[in-house]
Amino acid sequence: MEKFHIAIDGPAGSGKTTVSKRLAELLGFDYLDTGAMYRAIALFLHEKGISENDDAEIDKALSNVKMEFKDGKLFLNGKEVGPEIRTAEAGILASKYAKIPIVRKHLTRLQREIADSRRIVVEGRDIGTVVLPDAELKIFLTASVEERARRRWKELKEKGESIPYDEILKQLKDRDERDSKREVAPLKPAEDAVVIDTTNMSIDEVVKNIAKLAKEKQKWK
Repeated sequence: MEKFHIAIDGPAGSGKTTVSKRLAELLGFDYLDTGAMYRAIALFLHEKGISENDDAEIDKALSNVKMEFKDGKLFLNGKEVGPEIRTAEAGILASKYAKIPIVRKHLTRLQREIADSRRIVVEGRDIGTVVLPDAELKIFLTASVEERARRRWKELKEKGESIPYDEILKQLKDRDERDSKREVAPLKPAEDAVVIDTTNMSIDEVVKNIAKLAKEKQKWK
């Protein structure tokens, strides 16, 4: 089957994960959440006690790491990545480690290996700009920071985590600042990306819009 890459980027809470999963299911594509990869790696390094300032130890640790994508599941060194990566702490750790060039180098390589030769929806923050610059379709999802904070607050509440809305709002603003201003692979739309503001859109509306764009692109090939 001929490969077809759909890159979906955007800030935290913009709807990337839900949209990407549903889009992949609708189109019959594989789905890869690169944010999950960063969260898993961040927890892995944190649990090993490796400082975000120790490039040599990070490089050594990640050189021996294996990440695989099988049957829609992500595995780190043979172990399936679970819900432990979805906590607020994991998100903060991921953002801190993600700004480190050596971390991004290793994960970019792993992400390209996973996406190679697949029909796949790849979600993240630098997919269209860095990881898959030749993706057939690039989407950048966004929404107001207030709406994104509301979505994240609701998501965490449903998982049993009680975090004040104002705290989540501050976390998102801080993360936007870090992600957009980091020297390596800053968060921004690719020049040829389609930007979709999801603030006042339902998930179904967003998915249908992107699916339409994907089908048009496939006809052109």
